[in-house]
This record gives sequence, C-alpha cells and structure tokens, in this order.
Amino acid sequence: MSMKAPRGTVDILPEEAAKWQFVENKIKEVCSRYHFDEIRTPLFEHTEVFQRGVGDSTDIVQKEMYTFEDRGGRSLTLRPEGTASVVRSFIEHKMHGNPSQPVKLYYFAQMFRYERPQKGRMRQLNQFGVEAMGSADPALDAEVIDLAMSCYRELGLKSLKLVINSLGDQDSRENHRQALVDHFTPHKDELCSDCRTRLTQNPLRILDCKTDREHPALKTAPSILDYLNEESIAYFEKVKTYLTMMGIDYEVDPNLVRGLDYYNHTAFEIMSEAEGFGAITTLAGGGRYNGLVEELGGPATTGIGFGMGLERLLMALEAEHIEIPADQDLDCFLVAVGAEAERTSVQLVHDLRKNGIQVDRDYQGRKTKAQFKAADRYRAKYVLVLGDSEIQQQLVNVKEMNTGNQEQVPLTQLVEYLQGKLSGGNVHA
Repeated sequence: MSMKAPRGTVDILPEEAAKWQFVENKIKEVCSRYHFDEIRTPLFEHTEVFQRGVGDSTDIVQKEMYTFEDRGGRSLTLRPEGTASVVRSFIEHKMHGNPSQPVKLYYFAQMFRYERPQKGRMRQLNQFGVEAMGSADPALDAEVIDLAMSCYRELGLKSLKLVINSLGDQDSRENHRQALVDHFTPHKDELCSDCRTRLTQNPLRILDCKTDREHPALKTAPSILDYLNEESIAYFEKVKTYLTMMGIDYEVDPNLVRGLDYYNHTAFEIMSEAEGFGAITTLAGGGRYNGLVEELGGPATTGIGFGMGLERLLMALEAEHIEIPADQDLDCFLVAVGAEAERTSVQLVHDLRKNGIQVDRDYQGRKTKAQFKAADRYRAKYVLVLGDSEIQQQLVNVKEMNTGNQEQVPLTQLVEYLQGKLSGGNVHA
C-alpha cells in the first residue's frame, strides 16, 4: 500500500497555504468591490448536470470525469468545472426570481479531472470562478473580464495578454457550423479520431484540437467572425468598446473557441507572457452562455463567467518574481518556569487568545533554554516569561525579541499592554 498522495494531487503545506490564503483574500476583496457574493456548491453532482451542462462532445465529459455509482445506483460525478454546478444551484433555488438582477456569484472550489498531470495542471485542481446571470448587457461581459484582469493586476502581474472572440448567437453559430463541416469533410481521414467525431458532434471544437493544430486545414478554416449576423457584430463591438474605455488591451483571435459546448457571443482567455512560464500559457478563460440555464431545466436566462486556476496563478507570480506575503511569525510565546507557572500558563494563554492575541506555549515539558529556542523557531515577536516568583508578584516578564528589551508587566495589564505593542503603539507597563 502506497502512503503517498495519489498521482495528480499534492499536499499544500502550512507555509504554502499561507500564500494561498493571501491570494484568495486579495481576490475576495476584488469580488466585494464588484458586488459579487460567494456561493459554495457540493463536491459532486448528479452526472447528468455535467453531461448536459458541459456537453457530451467535450473532452471533459468523454475522457476526464471521475464518475461513480453510489449505493442507491445513482450516477454521481466529482465536479470537473464550476459553471454547471452554480447554474444548477441558480435554478434549484429559483435565483432567477430574485428582485435584484443580475445575480453575481463567485466561488473557490476544488475540481477533478482525469488527465495527464503536469506542472500547474493536476487531477485535483483549485479554481476561482465567477458567474453573472440575468443580464444580456455586453457591459456585463466587459465587467467580468475587468474583474479577472483586476485580480491579476492587484496581485502584481504585468506580463498578461487578453484574447477575445465572438462565437455569435445561435443563428451565427449554425451558419458557421455548416461552413466548418463543408471545409473539414474532405480532410476527414487526415484528422485525429477525436476530430472525426467532432466533425458531426461539434465541429467548432476541431479548431481547439491540440493534436491537429498544425494541420493546414485548421489554418484555412472559415472564421466565425465572417458568419456573425448584424446583432452579433453589434454585441461584440460594444464589448470591445467597453474594454477600450476601461483601458484594457486585448487581441481578437477568431480561433478562440474554448473547450465547453455552452459558450456563445463573448469568449475570452487571459494568458501569461512571463519568460519561463511554460508552454501552456492560459491562466483563465470564460465567456457568455445564454442557453445553459435552459439546457439544465431553468427559464431562459443569460449568463457569463470564467474560471481561473489558482495553481497557475501562483506559477505566474513566481515567474514574475513577485513575493507573496506569508507572515507566519508568532505574536507571543509563553515560557513557563516551574510547576505552578506551567499550571497557571494554561489559563493565561486562554485569556490572551480570548482577547485577540496570538500566542502559543510549550507542550513538551522542555527546559527554559529549550523553550526560548522554540520561541526563536516560531519567530515570536514577544516572549512572555512566567515563573513561580512572578506568579507571587502577579507579574510577567515581557521580552521583545527584535530589540532584546524586557519589561515587567502586571498580569492585570498584560492584555492591554500586548494589544498596544502589537498594534504598533508605544506602550509601557
């Protein structure tokens, strides 16, 4: 039996977890300013949610899902992406009836995909995403893209590229679909087995194929932009105008189709151009999905969202040499000297914590010198020395480790003293 984490999964140890917490908190601050609220959905769903929501022709559904039967014989799947779950919740809880529209949601969630593990792309991955449902205003598309870019910018990333495309409305997609079928059919036998299947199921996905990307037929394939009707062109022009007004640079890529079936109109990806980041440059991607709520059994409701891989975000920060604050210094460490002091320290530590002060103590029965070494390892800002004589005098010796300064503080004033010191005040006993 292997006592290692399963292939494609990693442990996030405390020092790294502190970096994750900083990144997540920064993103939450951005979401709050954009008036997005957090939603948390189950780790697994009925398999049909993803089959209908993500699309039967996608690699996710065909190859990558972790699906199992429960004891009642029901088919369940660990979520491979976030949008379908959020839309299912949106329908189930009748959020479409909320008086405040659009409904703007964000999530942090673990996703599960059975694919070949590589740096920044694991079988259990962590994702941040947003979904905004209930408005067909292209300004909302621009806002969602702006939110994603703001998350990266506020964390310090500079080497970013935004790529956008329009997949058009249903009529535009149908016309383009037929053009793709006509274009690729003569080359059918030259395409990979996946693309031969896509030719009948969803030919747009051929443009996203990693195997056939260098095939000449992909380079000469009809562009969706040539098949957009007037309404779709006007919609896309508004999105581009709003991005320009916000000062957000972008490139239009007619071959950007995204890997999921539910997209229409706006599609986008944000990529890292940092040196040494790696061959797979995509950091985030998303788009508009005006038919997805109906596909999952809800009323006609428009929506737009994106997913952002947190592992890849951390890789991008590393590639641009951006230091993430991960303060693990301890505020106070209590050194107890003597049996009575050890007994009293239990209550004292409890009282300090109750008053908002971070503190730890020795639980190994170590000598005084060893306790001070432990305080050093924890990078404690202050060491509180409590001995039997101090208990008799109702005092605590407080040593500031940075300067070596030491003061005797009455027990009754300790909380106020430490609160002042830790807040940056110049407090004396």
